[in-house]
Amino acid sequence: MSTTPPGSARGLDEYRPELRPQVLLSDALLQGAATVHLIKDTSGGGSFRVGPKEHFLIARMDGSRSLTEIGEEYAREYGRRLDGARWQQILRMLGTRGLLAGAPSPTPTPEPAAAPTAPAPAPVPGRGLLRGSIRLVADADTTTDRLHRAVGFLLTPGWMVPLLALVLAMEAVVAVRTGELLDVTVELFTNPVLLVGTATLLWFSTALHELAHGVVARHHGGTVAEIGLRWRLPVIIMYCTVDNYLYLGSRWQRIQTAAAGAVMNLLFLLPFCALWLFAPLDTATHDALGALLLLGSVQALAMLVPLPPLDGYRIASQLCGATELAASTLVYLRLAARRDPAAAGYPRRARTAYRAYGLGAVLALAAVLAAVVAVARHLLPT
Repeated sequence: MSTTPPGSARGLDEYRPELRPQVLLSDALLQGAATVHLIKDTSGGGSFRVGPKEHFLIARMDGSRSLTEIGEEYAREYGRRLDGARWQQILRMLGTRGLLAGAPSPTPTPEPAAAPTAPAPAPVPGRGLLRGSIRLVADADTTTDRLHRAVGFLLTPGWMVPLLALVLAMEAVVAVRTGELLDVTVELFTNPVLLVGTATLLWFSTALHELAHGVVARHHGGTVAEIGLRWRLPVIIMYCTVDNYLYLGSRWQRIQTAAAGAVMNLLFLLPFCALWLFAPLDTATHDALGALLLLGSVQALAMLVPLPPLDGYRIASQLCGATELAASTLVYLRLAARRDPAAAGYPRRARTAYRAYGLGAVLALAAVLAAVVAVARHLLPT
């Protein structure tokens, strides 16, 4: 199919534009007071934003509809028709970016007006003394696909529901016995051997955390761009970059992908919880397992705090249906606090989302502060 439509008006009307298979369209997302859609070229052309009207047109370019048919749908929806000049402008923009079938791939040099909007990709793999990253596998998507084939059955309701029930039961035990677990955690830091063993298990849990994001994304049709190690000495962590997270099929799938890491951290603790509760262990090992349960639970729950760049922030962004949620919330709340008329110009959905996120973030920070104070009171002598 030719990318450039015929020059005659008749040919333009009959032209049936088709997006390349590599082009992804996001759902509607709030950004400030506006509603935007993200468009991404997974072959390397970057991503950019369009408004609802442009998205309405682009989403219908599947090769089955002519411009006349798309134009009629647009007229019914928005009450106005597009003339030939406007169609030429839209098609020229899509063709220049290489988004239409048959168009050449766009050059990798980004245009100033098309700054990427998706979360920034992992740094280019490299080596450095104090900071850097390196890929662990040549084809991260294939590796993730193999992992999904091996453990994907655990994502079915028949497995996941009882596993989550066990996790809730475990966390209830941890909550009831928090005082005891705090004491043994303090003792753990006096035993270098057990401390190193516990730290190693927690690091392994973070690696599984990252792989879980990739496996769940793969389960929902996502792709994984990189799996590797990143270091900011003395910290070395694993990373797994989901290339098309914002373009997964539904909001619920994106929430599942974001929550997968924390859930994996908690699932990792289940066998150690069973040993701690029921196995005949010596006191030192029993106490070390108790410390692992507390530290691992804190590690997992901390990732769910709804502040960037944590997983909880991604979940909150999906619940609010927004991109750049934290920045947009700050701007709106400042306007609202000053009773700026611009705040009233925000649509109701945006006002509700930003108020809800602002309140949720404050409550989450208050809960964290309360937990820190409670721990301090327990550990410090009166």
